[in-house]
Amino acid sequence: MKMVESTETVRQFEQVPHFEEAHQEANPGKQLEKIKEAVPGFKTWFKETGKADAFHSFDLVTVPWKVKYGLWRAKWSPSPYLWFRNRMFVVQWEAEGRTWTLLNEPTEAEVSIETPYFKSTVEKFGEFISTKVVSTFHGTVEGYLEQIGLQPEDIDFITYDHLHTQDIRRWVGTTKPQSDLSPNEALKPYFPNAKLIVQKKEWDILPYLHPLQDIWYQPEQYEDIPEDKLIFTEGDVLLGPGVMLMFTPGHTHGNHSLVVNTDTGIWVSSENGIGAECYAPEASGVRALRTYARKTGFDVVINGNTLENTSRQYNSMVQEKLVVDPSKENPKFPQVFAEEEGDI
Repeated sequence: MKMVESTETVRQFEQVPHFEEAHQEANPGKQLEKIKEAVPGFKTWFKETGKADAFHSFDLVTVPWKVKYGLWRAKWSPSPYLWFRNRMFVVQWEAEGRTWTLLNEPTEAEVSIETPYFKSTVEKFGEFISTKVVSTFHGTVEGYLEQIGLQPEDIDFITYDHLHTQDIRRWVGTTKPQSDLSPNEALKPYFPNAKLIVQKKEWDILPYLHPLQDIWYQPEQYEDIPEDKLIFTEGDVLLGPGVMLMFTPGHTHGNHSLVVNTDTGIWVSSENGIGAECYAPEASGVRALRTYARKTGFDVVINGNTLENTSRQYNSMVQEKLVVDPSKENPKFPQVFAEEEGDI
């Protein structure tokens, strides 16, 4: 598999040093303590950078998701599935005399379904049942952007917390024809000015997937992505006033989360957990989550489908939980906006 190599990180954005020592700590218990120690200083600094000008969410598709993944060891339902709502976020900020626009999680469901995990689900239940009966398509990336008055050329950046299921070929174009989408010529980018922001560690695993990772990725779809459409980052980076990407590995080796400062305080968008209740299980309305938190003493319930590094994912969720502000509507829950939220 030949891909663009991330031999050099593009330092287009400001590096954020607050959690650097924690990132380097190998002992998970010590790491958790270092994360907790770094949070107060980080929150003060981040709020001083300013606020985002816009932060909006849009539902894309609802699909079945295994309870044993979404609620991991706290699973309770007699049904093996819950419903998972995939969201896209549009974030804007002012800097350098202009408005910048980021699409977070602009999943294209029609091609993401080719991921081995979802493809096997379709084969098991049939295409009609999988895509028409148990799945609900709420809207498209293109349709939502048109509704809010954004043109394709207005999009500056695209990012995903990790590259599970994602296929970005139509968004950023390709260097060669694609047999399934454009057999006679290279794909032209739908977003002509957009660049994919991705952690170097996430990109580098694609050509060398471990068997435990295989069912979640479509690595072949990244072979012909133009090099100038990629921005590689390492660790935490500030994109603009009140907008950053925070390195939160564990769910995958190169996972990062969107952090946004708004009029209601700091929010995080993540797939480390499938809903705010998983970040505060002791306050959940679901008895199984409360019982799980009481018996284990755990602070969070991870979305455990990959388990690449369970303790690191746990620590990342605690970090997300601590850096955000409490919900204005219910202070028992943190302002975590799951981009793939389960109907618990």
